[in-house]
Amino acid sequence: MTTMIAAASGRDSGFAALDLAQALVRAVTDLGFTQPTPVQQAAIPLALMRDGAGADLMVSSQTGSGKTAAYLLPVLDALCRHGAVEADRAERAPERRGRAGARGRFEPAAPQALVLCPTRELAQQVARDAVDLLRHTRGVRVATVVGGMPYAVQLQRLAGASVVVATPGRLLDLHRGGHVRLAAVQHVVLDEADRMLDLGFAEDLAEIHRLTEGRRQTLMFSATFAPRVQALAARIMRDPQRVSLETAQDRHTHIEQRLYWCDSPSHKRRVLDHWLRDEAIEQAIVFASTQIECDELAQDLQQAGFAAVALHGALSQGLRNRRLQALRQGQVQILVATDVAARGIDVPTITHVFNYGLPMKAEDYVHRIGRTGRAGRRGLAVTMAEPRDRRRIGAIEAFSRQPIPTQTIPGLEPRMPAAAPRSDRRPAGKPGGRGWGRGAPQARRAEHAPRGFAR
Repeated sequence: MTTMIAAASGRDSGFAALDLAQALVRAVTDLGFTQPTPVQQAAIPLALMRDGAGADLMVSSQTGSGKTAAYLLPVLDALCRHGAVEADRAERAPERRGRAGARGRFEPAAPQALVLCPTRELAQQVARDAVDLLRHTRGVRVATVVGGMPYAVQLQRLAGASVVVATPGRLLDLHRGGHVRLAAVQHVVLDEADRMLDLGFAEDLAEIHRLTEGRRQTLMFSATFAPRVQALAARIMRDPQRVSLETAQDRHTHIEQRLYWCDSPSHKRRVLDHWLRDEAIEQAIVFASTQIECDELAQDLQQAGFAAVALHGALSQGLRNRRLQALRQGQVQILVATDVAARGIDVPTITHVFNYGLPMKAEDYVHRIGRTGRAGRRGLAVTMAEPRDRRRIGAIEAFSRQPIPTQTIPGLEPRMPAAAPRSDRRPAGKPGGRGWGRGAPQARRAEHAPRGFAR
């Protein structure tokens, strides 16, 4: 039977009080975090492997609440405590792990922990977070397996890896090629499980479940506990406990939301231009609806003198990585993106999010605006809509269970007063589509799309 777990409302405890391995507590301290977030307080004690067992968990929590660390810490704790013998053996005989054999083939990797993510960007961020947490731990290696990268590079990184962070499709490709064995996996984490179902990974998840049936623990993190997510849990988990804190419908109290009605695309562009010249912007994400719109808007902003780049799924993985790195390093002020970035960016200096093109699905709005207001800071989410967008705005408001306040800019007011009413809004509870947290139609294996701690 599934158990509902409420957030702890009493006195906060430090990470040391969670009975984590000392090397992990030291790493957390080095990273500047002293208090676990509510989702970490609720999930970590349940997930810790003690006396040979840890609970299977279904966890739902708000964007930026620290879900990544909530699953990485207990999984890495288990590897630190129970993987010492294997790590020592690997250090004594490194020549047997990952070296090419007589026929030039690498020995298959045999990870103990597997983290599945729907997108490349999210997988890469989770892997970076895991490496940060393992800075004082020897013998536990992390590898990332995602599409868009050369096989040879990934095979080298897989050598001797204890933790593999992967997108499902590329992981199964490497398994079928004999490059990775999944029989030794003890811990499986599904991050953004709802998004993986959106992107058509259900069959891949079923195959990975079959290949890892000997595992001891499954942790599932999802924005919602929709019926299809619950059905997936029933197939792959053993009596899961539910940790349900803030949901996608809860208010982003630290993010101010504004809605500007526009008469036409040209009017909308003038509103965006006005906002992008706001001196309060440190860095911003402008969300576009299509790849073409994304590229055209980024080029226009570059010509206008902005440090802007485009990010979408048609770009090569190497180029996407370089542009995200430039954003993190402050070399890019404005990132123009499709929903490839809605769940894959954790940059605390993003002060503004602009919904220039509305998302195809209502819940993606929540993930978009969650890219700002991180690291305990406040953020601003500005949405620009035309009269034809009334139903989409209504669906977003119904899903989030809150209205988006309508505002105007002097001199840029809409001439069509009929744009504002949303009386055809759907009833609440019926959405119109479906960390280091600091502070589109389905497409098979589409790379739409990091979090961990929240200060």
